[in-house]
Amino acid sequence: MLSRNEWDPLKKVIVGRADHARVPEMDISLRTINYADLDPSRVPPAGLYPSQIIQEANEDLEIFCDFLRSVGVEVLRPDESVVPGYYNYCPRDSVLVHDDLILATPQPLRARHQEYLAMDRHFKSLQDQGARYVIKMADKTDSLYNNKCLGNKDVLALTDVEPAFDAANILRDNNNLYYLISNGGNRSGAAYLQELVGSNKKVWLVEDVYSFMHIDSTISLLREGLMLLNPSRIKDKSQLPKPLQSWDVIWAPDPGEVWHYPGYCNASPWLNVNLFSVNPSLAVILQGQDELARRLESHGIQCKMLPGRHQRTLGGGFHCVTLDLARS
Repeated sequence: MLSRNEWDPLKKVIVGRADHARVPEMDISLRTINYADLDPSRVPPAGLYPSQIIQEANEDLEIFCDFLRSVGVEVLRPDESVVPGYYNYCPRDSVLVHDDLILATPQPLRARHQEYLAMDRHFKSLQDQGARYVIKMADKTDSLYNNKCLGNKDVLALTDVEPAFDAANILRDNNNLYYLISNGGNRSGAAYLQELVGSNKKVWLVEDVYSFMHIDSTISLLREGLMLLNPSRIKDKSQLPKPLQSWDVIWAPDPGEVWHYPGYCNASPWLNVNLFSVNPSLAVILQGQDELARRLESHGIQCKMLPGRHQRTLGGGFHCVTLDLARS
């Protein structure tokens, strides 16, 4: 009924908005998850992002939406009247859609725990059509957060006292779900997800790869049997879950310098891996990533290159700013 993988022909998708995007007030969750590697003096100030960021990010999102509509995709948007505690820019982070399941995940950042509400009406419509709509919020007690991670990227931010994970910690491969253990997802979350999806599906752990923090700047599943990998994090297929070890690999080229607004940077330059597949033969990639386009096209994947001026600023490439609801 709903999308089951990352590559089948896209029919319906939610694309985020940059309206109301803000840096939350500092708390233990934000400090340990987002900024454990930063000196407190380098953390951006709490409050709304500068208006230039909001305006330009929204302009680029509209270009993206127009392209998707031009190839026959139904595009939905978050409710702009729902003011988030963080932002509605990355719908991929807050909700997992897979098969018959819509899961508002127990996000570890306290400021994000109600982000799914901006898309609630879309999910309720799908629930009326038979989807399971599950809302799982984390209690987010202080004991969930590990202060020993401050200044040490080898120590993860989350303990296992309760399930906590962003939906962007997961990639979908039909009955296989690949779950990254990182600052954005703990083992308790993987166990909860396995229980929820049932014994006919398998949650595979991706471990000891990358702490900051989602899986979709490390691995992109392009079509069945073909994946794009980030060579700065994955050195050999033996690091991956068993089903992926037989897949063919395109190694992502060095992305070069990817600009961000001064003082605001929520992502590494590896947003070229964070592409969005419209179908097995068409992907949307970041403008300027010409070498990536050549590598994808050599495998029969046409590339639509679109602007994303604030993908690093706000922390979301084309995969992050989408939530595909239906593929066929």
